Amino acid sequence: MKKLRSYYMHLKHQHTIERKWIYPLAVGSIISLFLLFLATLSSPDGTPLLPLYRYYASAPASVFVEDKLRSLPVSTLPPPPRFAYLISGSKHDGAMLKRTLLALYHPINRYVIHLDAESSPEERLELHQFVKNHPVFMKFGNVVMITKANLVTYRGPTMVANTLHAAAILLKEGGHWDWFINLSASDYPLVTQDDLLHTFSYLPRDLNFLDHTSKLRWKESHRAKPVIVDPGLYMTKKSDVFWITQRRSVPTSFKLFTGSAWMVLSRPFIDFCIWGWDNLPRTTLMYYTNFISSPEGYFHTVVCNSQQFQNTTVNSDLHFISWDNPPKQHPHYLTVDHMQKMIDSNAPFARKFHQDDPVLDRIDSELLDRVGPDVIVPGGWCVGDRVNGSDPCLVVGDVMVLRPGLGAKRVGEFISSLLSRGRFRGKQCK
Repeated sequence: MKKLRSYYMHLKHQHTIERKWIYPLAVGSIISLFLLFLATLSSPDGTPLLPLYRYYASAPASVFVEDKLRSLPVSTLPPPPRFAYLISGSKHDGAMLKRTLLALYHPINRYVIHLDAESSPEERLELHQFVKNHPVFMKFGNVVMITKANLVTYRGPTMVANTLHAAAILLKEGGHWDWFINLSASDYPLVTQDDLLHTFSYLPRDLNFLDHTSKLRWKESHRAKPVIVDPGLYMTKKSDVFWITQRRSVPTSFKLFTGSAWMVLSRPFIDFCIWGWDNLPRTTLMYYTNFISSPEGYFHTVVCNSQQFQNTTVNSDLHFISWDNPPKQHPHYLTVDHMQKMIDSNAPFARKFHQDDPVLDRIDSELLDRVGPDVIVPGGWCVGDRVNGSDPCLVVGDVMVLRPGLGAKRVGEFISSLLSRGRFRGKQCK
């Protein structure tokens, strides 16, 4: 993994290294990645092919992990990172938001939950009581709900404002975390947090995962040049944006980028967006206040116009999403018919799902080793039993113990392909 980090730093500061060293470093890093994920495989007799896999013999057996993998001293493994999640929803999303939160929960992470102001006070109160009274959340104090709800208008900049609000709360609350991940109540994980934490423990902590491009095409005429006003910025009731007849030119002081509204952003970049020691985040935010679908452009434009961060981008939102061809405004809702495609994608997240769709139960049982939607997805820190469907995570062990499984292999292969020489450098900000 030292070779991987060296390769990544070479890509980030390419001008500091002579060109003749590019190919040896690239080849060495690819070999390192291949060996890392080969380590998750076992031979026919159950022993690991390479002894690098993070597993502890005391962990209970599951469908993910081969029984005979040998345990390793903790000192041989990199420390796991910590994620900071924003999970947001709107009217009638409270139940699905609970389910998604429990599917994503891990004690070392942090969580901000938001139901926007279109939801009823009763729905928000019920969710707040759930967060406040859950015994595991109470023990670790790492789940916060935004009780003064924000209006989030479809296609307007208020989603960006809500995302920045959550990031500011996470910074104010303190605590260590490495990546900020924004999800909606209609998102769902395809791997456990142990899988994801294990895989990200081998990555440089300044990487930013966001789907992005500067090729605006039709978006230049339909999104960049129109001027809109979002009533959610100043009204108490949600309504659609309204349009100004006058159009504007494309900016010349910064280059516009667009992409997916869902991303995994590094702590240094979030600091840059919130504290803004450079004026770029503020100037860009003011421009995107009148931009159609600003969540699909604000963070992309900031990161790609910043010299400090433009070489840290990985061009993926880490989601499986099913689109029409060519894509329409909204993706398909996922069902059991998409199950194998979701698995084959190796992505850690997927969207969009209807509440309580049967495919969610299949993901729980087949991918997350979860006995029901009302319990936490188990990890190495859960040491309780499962008698009569009880939640094993109500009994807490060592929170630093991870028990990754097949999901870690899938995500590892996915990240490895994203960081390959042809994809990583070739698909960064241009």
